[in-house]
Amino acid sequence: MTTSLDAMNSLPLRDDLRGRSPYGAPMIEVPYALNVNENTHPMPPEVVEAIVDGVRAAAGRLNRYPDRDFVALREELAEYLGHGLASKNVWAANGSNEILQQILQVFGGPGRSVLSFTPTYSMYPLLASGTNTEFIAGHRAEDFSLSAESAARQVSENRPDVTILCSPNNPTGPGLGLDVITAVYEAASEFNGMVVVDEAYAEFARDPENTALSLLPGRQRMIVSRTMSKAFAFAGARVGYFAADPSVVDAIMLVRLPYHLSAVTQATALAALRHRSELLANVEDIKRQRDRIVRTLTECGLKPASSDSNFVFFGGVPDSRALWEDLLSDGVLIRDVGIPGHLRVTAGTEEETTAFLRSLERHLDDRQTPRATPSE
Repeated sequence: MTTSLDAMNSLPLRDDLRGRSPYGAPMIEVPYALNVNENTHPMPPEVVEAIVDGVRAAAGRLNRYPDRDFVALREELAEYLGHGLASKNVWAANGSNEILQQILQVFGGPGRSVLSFTPTYSMYPLLASGTNTEFIAGHRAEDFSLSAESAARQVSENRPDVTILCSPNNPTGPGLGLDVITAVYEAASEFNGMVVVDEAYAEFARDPENTALSLLPGRQRMIVSRTMSKAFAFAGARVGYFAADPSVVDAIMLVRLPYHLSAVTQATALAALRHRSELLANVEDIKRQRDRIVRTLTECGLKPASSDSNFVFFGGVPDSRALWEDLLSDGVLIRDVGIPGHLRVTAGTEEETTAFLRSLERHLDDRQTPRATPSE
């Protein structure tokens, strides 16, 4: 046990936090970092200039608190989302993780539970722990899919206060059918449970109409969470948001910290949203690289999942840790998600994707695994 861990454990921690590890992914300086699902395309110069101008204007007022309810940002987000939403339906925070934390602060807590279907986003149990909410790990089929019948049955059996559906799912990639989301909501309605649909990767979906935003009307206890980190190439800005019935927004305001979105954050996000056409122009290229990865991995004899995200989850790897290390030796960092025989890679630029595929081919050759030339 390290000295720092000894020191931490000497503190009067909550018992349920002892022995836990914080969320983290390897942060290694490599030529091709494809492990945390960032949008690796550079920020367009005109957007950089707009952000600088917005921040410069905000800097002159930093002696004052920002708009506590960030009305202008909520109006812009509502306009972007469409579906008849208005500012009263939208809330934002410092990344979608803070959004989920606020939701659990309101609807979770001691004596309450949150259910999600594993494998899924690894932050869910950590957010549950941080809010003293019991985490219930639902199960998926052997191929990691989730049917409406299975999902609804598990919700009815466990009766969680909150159910989180990750769609598209991280780390596996596919989005959920609207029938699954509807079935879960109907099951949760039996005991007044909340349903959160985490659509962090929604802009990359093969069918853009397959969004839970279309299900919001008439469903007071449904929340659709989004982020600007992925499609907007805004991971460093930390802006997440959700759409829901106005009563949910009012409830979240009970736990939000005062002025939690800084003036700089608001100015940065507004500049990005007002230049969204330039930022989202890279989405189609990312989808092309994603599909190229799926196609080539299949040709190589591996088993990639169909993806609605900006990453590809693939199986058929005899020794996933060894392959991860092989790729790293070539300067290509992908994600070992802890599922035996599986790895996950972000779809980057054409150059980054080519580097990954060439490295993969070389090491599959070395391990005498069937291969094919990467598709261009």
